[in-house]
Amino acid sequence: MVETTTLANTKEPVVKSFFDSETSTITHVIYEEAGSECAIVDSVMEFNPKSGKLTTNSADQVIDFVRSQDLKTQWLLETHAHADHISAAPYLREHLGGLIGIGEDIKKVQHVFKKVFNLEERFNADGEQFDYLFSADEIFYIGNLKVRAMHVPGHTPADMAYVVEDRMAFVGDTLFMPDVGTARCDFPGGDAHILYQSVQKLFSMPGETRLFLCHDYPPEGRGPVWETTVEEQRKHNIQINESISEADFVNKRTARDATLEMPTLILPSIQINIQAGKLPEAEDNGTKYLKIPINAL
Repeated sequence: MVETTTLANTKEPVVKSFFDSETSTITHVIYEEAGSECAIVDSVMEFNPKSGKLTTNSADQVIDFVRSQDLKTQWLLETHAHADHISAAPYLREHLGGLIGIGEDIKKVQHVFKKVFNLEERFNADGEQFDYLFSADEIFYIGNLKVRAMHVPGHTPADMAYVVEDRMAFVGDTLFMPDVGTARCDFPGGDAHILYQSVQKLFSMPGETRLFLCHDYPPEGRGPVWETTVEEQRKHNIQINESISEADFVNKRTARDATLEMPTLILPSIQINIQAGKLPEAEDNGTKYLKIPINAL
């Protein structure tokens, strides 16, 4: 447990969300009221794979909002090590403070990708790069807001959903909007059987529980949306609802994954995100470089 408190929160947590159109990622700011502590979930640093240029447009919007509300940044939370965008957590920590937190099974992800990228000996696959590692069902607080770190592996071994005041959950890639489905399970360490069981944890919460997503890939005809409910997911998710068995889900998920290409930004994103968003050290010419392994994924 990170810290304890006896204060009972009676207010609905406030959520401000920011949609990044380049990566279809949603960053969420969670807080109680203006002037209170906050957490920032799944931040984005824009990366142009053609030029190698990094920009901070999305993160700067978050910074401006946090400052406008006089919020005190307590946590910079990652639901997992993202394969489709680079985390802005270190940049946000530099400007706003806060601790970078992720699930403790990030160590399993680091172990796999340390080999893929042939990272140097000084890279330790023990999670030390993050400020805090959450264990399954650990309780912590955002100011007075009680949060449970729910372990929901399957997309990756380290996925966490952050359940705030038992009223809302920030589920990362585990679920998408009901008309889109679920996360893929074909990355190293992914498992469709395990993802099915993780979703059942979410489905066991009250139907009115609000679910906030990390991504939305809307079908033609609607704009991006990132909030749904447990009940909507149980009834209408096209890949995993209360009428779909584990075997059916695994068969359909596996078949679907076989048709998917790797995300455009997986190689730059993973090697940075397993290091808590820290960029490589500059070489003797003052330039930072990323590795691109050949035929490794």
